[in-house]
Amino acid sequence: MKVGNQKVVTLTYELRQKDAQGQMIQKVDKDKPFVYLFGVGSLLPKFENSLSGLESGEKFSFELTSEEAYGEPTKEALIDLEKSIFEVDGKIEDDLLIVGNQITMQDQNGNPLDGIVVEVTDKTVKMDFNHPLAGEDLHFSGEIIDVREASEEEISHGHVHGPHGHQH
Repeated sequence: MKVGNQKVVTLTYELRQKDAQGQMIQKVDKDKPFVYLFGVGSLLPKFENSLSGLESGEKFSFELTSEEAYGEPTKEALIDLEKSIFEVDGKIEDDLLIVGNQITMQDQNGNPLDGIVVEVTDKTVKMDFNHPLAGEDLHFSGEIIDVREASEEEISHGHVHGPHGHQH
């Protein structure tokens, strides 16, 4: 069976900066493979296009430019926030507002959004909400482990249901 829309794809991969010899960013192997529902828009379009049509046992290797991946960092994603919004019961945790810390916040629609603390002043905190891989060219290599038809429930929910409950 080939990778395509409404298929559940199980794969392993290595993600590296720039090219096949670049610094390792992430490795997903057979003991905890990546399992996803193909074609629901949850992955980078060029990533999915590069896997489309592959079958179980096939290996892959491709690069994404920063534009095809997470784009370039933007100044609009650097935001100054009032320090008071980090207070819980009138206090800020001692180790929370440290430059370099990643903090999960919410956007205006209540969706989780990760930001990095860039600067802390007496009244404000500058956060960087650019994707951590913005500006990076990426190289993926790996193997398709399995391809199967998605169940009606998986298709209607837009994600894989696995042996250990929901898998996103």
